[in-house]
Amino acid sequence: MSDPRTPAVELRTLHVSWADAPGIWGFLTTVDHKRIAARYILTVVLLLFLAGMLALDMRLQLAMPDMERMTPQLYNESFSLHGSTMLFLVSVPVMEAMAIWLVPLMLGQRALAFPRLAAFSYWLYLGGVLMLWVPHAFGITPDLGWFEYPPLSGPAYSPGHRADIWAQMITFTEVAALAASVNIAATVLKMRSPGMTLARIPLFVWAMFLASLMTIFALPAVMMVTSMLIADRLVSTQFFAAAAGGDPILFQHLFWWFGHPEVYIIFLPAAGFVSVIVETFSRRTLFGHAAVVLSMLAIAALAFGLWVHHMFAVGLPRLGNDFYTAASMAVALPAGVQIFCWIATLASGRPRFDTPLLWVLAFIVTFVIGGLSGIMTASAPLDQQVTDTYFVVAHFHYVLVGGAMFPLFGAFTYWYPKATGRMMSELWGKISFWLIVGGFNLGFFPMHILGLQGMPRRIYTYSEGMGWGPLNMVASIGSAIAVAGGVLFVANAAWSYFRGRAAGPNPWGGSTLEWAAPSPPPQHNFDAMPVVDSLTPLWTQKQELAVMTGLAVDRREVLVTSVVEATPEYRQKSPPPSIAPLLAAIAVTILFVGSIFTPWALVWGAVPVAIGLTLWFWPQRERSTTGPLRARNR
Repeated sequence: MSDPRTPAVELRTLHVSWADAPGIWGFLTTVDHKRIAARYILTVVLLLFLAGMLALDMRLQLAMPDMERMTPQLYNESFSLHGSTMLFLVSVPVMEAMAIWLVPLMLGQRALAFPRLAAFSYWLYLGGVLMLWVPHAFGITPDLGWFEYPPLSGPAYSPGHRADIWAQMITFTEVAALAASVNIAATVLKMRSPGMTLARIPLFVWAMFLASLMTIFALPAVMMVTSMLIADRLVSTQFFAAAAGGDPILFQHLFWWFGHPEVYIIFLPAAGFVSVIVETFSRRTLFGHAAVVLSMLAIAALAFGLWVHHMFAVGLPRLGNDFYTAASMAVALPAGVQIFCWIATLASGRPRFDTPLLWVLAFIVTFVIGGLSGIMTASAPLDQQVTDTYFVVAHFHYVLVGGAMFPLFGAFTYWYPKATGRMMSELWGKISFWLIVGGFNLGFFPMHILGLQGMPRRIYTYSEGMGWGPLNMVASIGSAIAVAGGVLFVANAAWSYFRGRAAGPNPWGGSTLEWAAPSPPPQHNFDAMPVVDSLTPLWTQKQELAVMTGLAVDRREVLVTSVVEATPEYRQKSPPPSIAPLLAAIAVTILFVGSIFTPWALVWGAVPVAIGLTLWFWPQRERSTTGPLRARNR
């Protein structure tokens, strides 16, 4: 008979305690942060493909003057769907998905602080995806851009439910984003490995913590303003009706209170990716670690002082324009500090130019170009000349694609072996890299010139006499090359999943805790919780990591630590798999969808929501009291 206290038996018990149920029931009830994040990422990849096809379709329409392959209505629907998908369903969710997968591993934990909340956030996000794309399949597509300004989106100018669908899609995705952000912030504050003080937190975790706080402060504004729009449309309130005393400019203020910080909610995680990749491939500790953290803090604060620069053309007071011009230019300073720290790390290290680092180098060049054009549009006189031209289209694509998507491609390549246990092909990775980066610059740089020549945004065609044809043709060819590179990138990931070279636990020689787990990690992440004594534990602790023992193995249990010093405080029971998050998300979906047809949906829809939440929070057994916690060297 086996001794129940042997390490082998304890490990087997641990595996059983954290395992999901088999089959479809396990799929629907899992609260494993890695499986939830993988669903997010697969959904985002599908949406990237769909939004990319829309963009390519629009570029084909604009490739030559006087094209008639798209009607004005279809073009309006295409750019509205493309923008709404990329800004609300791709950019922020994919960063949160990466955090849901990585943060517990980088902190040396077995789970997020609120595992069921993570599952709920994905199911509700999926509801937002279906809210936008299912009506599109039936020809009911929002057609007023990704911001749907009133009065154009008001009941007088936009009958039917296109604007309602857009507004309620925002509510779906923002509630999901808030749930994910609260979860990430709580995990970072209270669930770090013993010894991981604030000064030893990895930079990506710092970035996601700050981005989560920004999300919590910024997103309620856009949820509120879209709810006000629905109320104007459904129950005849007059928040944005100027004739009845409302103010359509109020919509713009509230929308951009969220809209501009969103750029940095996307950029900060990207900066975290870059910091980690630069450190690993330079094979030295990041130069100016504290300066990078302080720069992130400065960006997070300044981001809330910039929203008005999107409204210079509205006709604001002179003092307001001056203040927001200064604030918009000031944010370049901390961004510049980060870039100089990354360059200094590369210059003083021994860089290895594998594919993840190539994406970082492309990011630095592209983001600097986008930042410089951002300084130009931060100037009120110049902004009034180029606003609503293709110059602005070029600027924000350089910032968002170059500043966020390029690091994301690098991060995906960097952590792919940890998630799958296999390496992506370097050859095909570099080919897709050059296609995407080359195609992107060929596609979007000419738009700066087109904008300065006066080509407006959101036009579905133009006459030959305007002289914009040659540059539009170049832009369209570049976009097609970039899309081909994206398809090749996904094909490389899919092929490598089955046929890629085995990775091992730490193929890049990374310094942070996720590389101490097997590749791919088991559902409980670590057999024993690691103990940290430096910023780069896998580089400084030459022997095996010290670990903390004493957590229960016959039930799901995590360690809660103090905020500043990460000192162990108590064990916390981690919730088991449950169908409740899915049921609650379905109930909320019924309420949200019904509310665009009748206000009574808010009343009757509350009943299934209450049932779902009651099931979710039904009392469970008390916290484990298994043996004392203790640290030991392996």
